[in-house]
Amino acid sequence: MKIKVLVVDDSALIRSVMSEIIASQPDMEVVGVAPDPLVARELIKQTNPDVLTLDVEMPKMDGLDFLERLMRLRPMPVIMVSSLTERGSEITMRALELGAVDFVTKPKLSIQSGMREYADLITEKIRVASKARIRRAVAAADHAKVAQESLPPVRNPLTSSEKLIIIGASTGGTEAIKNFLVQMPSDCPGILITQHMPEGFTRSFAKRLDGLCKISVAEANGGERVLPGHAYIAPGHSHLLLGRSGANYVTQLDTGEPVNRHRPSVDVLFRSAATCAGKNAVGVILTGMGKDGAAGMLEMKNAGAYNFAQDEASCVVFGMPKEAIAAGGTHEVAALNELPAKVLQYLATHGSRALRV
Repeated sequence: MKIKVLVVDDSALIRSVMSEIIASQPDMEVVGVAPDPLVARELIKQTNPDVLTLDVEMPKMDGLDFLERLMRLRPMPVIMVSSLTERGSEITMRALELGAVDFVTKPKLSIQSGMREYADLITEKIRVASKARIRRAVAAADHAKVAQESLPPVRNPLTSSEKLIIIGASTGGTEAIKNFLVQMPSDCPGILITQHMPEGFTRSFAKRLDGLCKISVAEANGGERVLPGHAYIAPGHSHLLLGRSGANYVTQLDTGEPVNRHRPSVDVLFRSAATCAGKNAVGVILTGMGKDGAAGMLEMKNAGAYNFAQDEASCVVFGMPKEAIAAGGTHEVAALNELPAKVLQYLATHGSRALRV
């Protein structure tokens, strides 16, 4: 059975190009196109689509207002189509919080040819979205409050210049990372994060998290010392690696070729953690499509790191954790709302060392 897709965009050109891309795939079909949310609302009733592609900035009704109503009244997989602007990235971050599965960006130049270059990416995201756990994704925002209330007291000081938390994620990862980080105490070990996301969007993502968390969250610049109570997010244009400068851990950026089709790549970060941190690293692999991170997490484990994976039931897409588990790189598998407490418990009982002055 073909995946039924409804395309919602105020640009006739984008509607046409998206329809052409989708219709060219043997396993999907366009069941309707809409220039605005009001038309889309009627088409949803008529066609019952499996996936909706939605422009973030729409006439007649704001795209976010439409998405919020849709996810409340008729939850379904939504892929946002965003512009590569600061405003576009901020709106997209909010859309992901409201329950959108993923997003694609409109090319800055030559929209028609640019969108065709993105055909493989767009259709892959539609396939993944059609199988995503939408209700879990929407409910995940409530996990933080529940889990925060149930976090056990940690008697050992967590502040450490040695222990590190290394996180990788993709589809569904923005909300999963948020729900993890908001539960980290201000004295937790330094955290390095690779989330598959385009350039520009990582900055908005980090800024939003910084306003929500007890810890400081920023896009990594490269060369900064990794400090307790800080999280560093890989910028969309570069791989993030862990390095050393004397006795200190530092961030490193690399604009080399994509790995597993991604830059930033989770495998690149995990492998650098295996090399530089070994047993002082705690690995966490969260929701995402594909296998990026599986090989690197196994290297971390072999180097002495202790690794956690998000379980299938709480993932939007179980691809990356599933591959890491299958490769033998994980020690524990847990629901998203349980992972922060488990990581903190592990750190408290496995020798977090006092910060060196």
